[in-house]
Amino acid sequence: MARADDLPPRNPLARKCRRRMTAPVGLVVIGRNEGERLKMCLRSVMQAGPVVYVDSGSTDGSVAFARDVGATVVDLAVPPSFTAARARNSGVAALVEVAPETALVQTIDGDCELDPAWLATGVAALARDPGLGAVIGRLRERHPDRSLYNALCDHEWDGAAGEAPGFGGIALLRIQALHDAGGYRADMIAGEDTELAMRMRKAGWRIERVASDMARHDANILRFAQWWKRARRGGHAFAEMAYLHPDARWPDWPRTCRSIVAWGAVLPALALAGAVLALMTPWTLVVTAAISALYPLKAIRIAAAKRREGVAPRLARRIGALFMIGKFAEFLGLLEFHRNRRAGRASAIIEYKGAA
Repeated sequence: MARADDLPPRNPLARKCRRRMTAPVGLVVIGRNEGERLKMCLRSVMQAGPVVYVDSGSTDGSVAFARDVGATVVDLAVPPSFTAARARNSGVAALVEVAPETALVQTIDGDCELDPAWLATGVAALARDPGLGAVIGRLRERHPDRSLYNALCDHEWDGAAGEAPGFGGIALLRIQALHDAGGYRADMIAGEDTELAMRMRKAGWRIERVASDMARHDANILRFAQWWKRARRGGHAFAEMAYLHPDARWPDWPRTCRSIVAWGAVLPALALAGAVLALMTPWTLVVTAAISALYPLKAIRIAAAKRREGVAPRLARRIGALFMIGKFAEFLGLLEFHRNRRAGRASAIIEYKGAA
């Protein structure tokens, strides 16, 4: 159960913020060795408003380029360790410092390119509804045809327009809502955006997804090992979010974690035990076979559901298969979170992308 002192400290600069129906927009870009992707990102945002670029130890000239194009640069120091959450907190604090009139902030990762029409659409949505704390649009993968994993990301980021339970690292936020929620949890290595969204909603704000393109993202996941690390990172995030919000039901993170444990550990353990016992009692082979059959059957059900959503047959089958394989990686991430939590040590960042 999360304690009150587990919450992130409130940003001392946030007292300068006041809720506005229409307000200037600032942008916070975070990155680490993004190379050409960062250049594309900064070029897409520099004319939209004041830009803060937060760098986490890049060695590829990112800081120099950001300064050259006119961004305010925050170069994070270590310790503590780098996290996207820490970078975004630092970026918002710097933005409010250099542009106190800013009331809305667009967060974006350095491997993304903002859609030219997005900010006008997002600002209009926030202006229409003062109860909205954040608004998101369609995030698209830049190269979905380069790998199955990129295509899966593009599908993962799709969603129906309407009220949403959360957002990712690319979102247009009302700074007042960000302040009311207490900011990002700086020590989270994954899932910091959706966890913030939960606290934002608990503070009385709503989140909306609109049917407009928001940005293009370069996932650049070309190998199974990268996808496996991303899935392990996801399991760590689910575990931490369920631990912090045991009352969560939309999304239902505790239920997600129970599913991860069941498919990633309990059923494999039962199958293994059945195989061992089969040396003494052959009938347990039936149990082992039945448990093993659950995985392809579940994958087929997932694929069928995706087909009903309009996903192409081949991609639907692969989504089903990788979804089930991913349960094992997610379990490792879940285990890692709880092991580190009980030992009282911070989790190391799980990076699945190399430098650009």
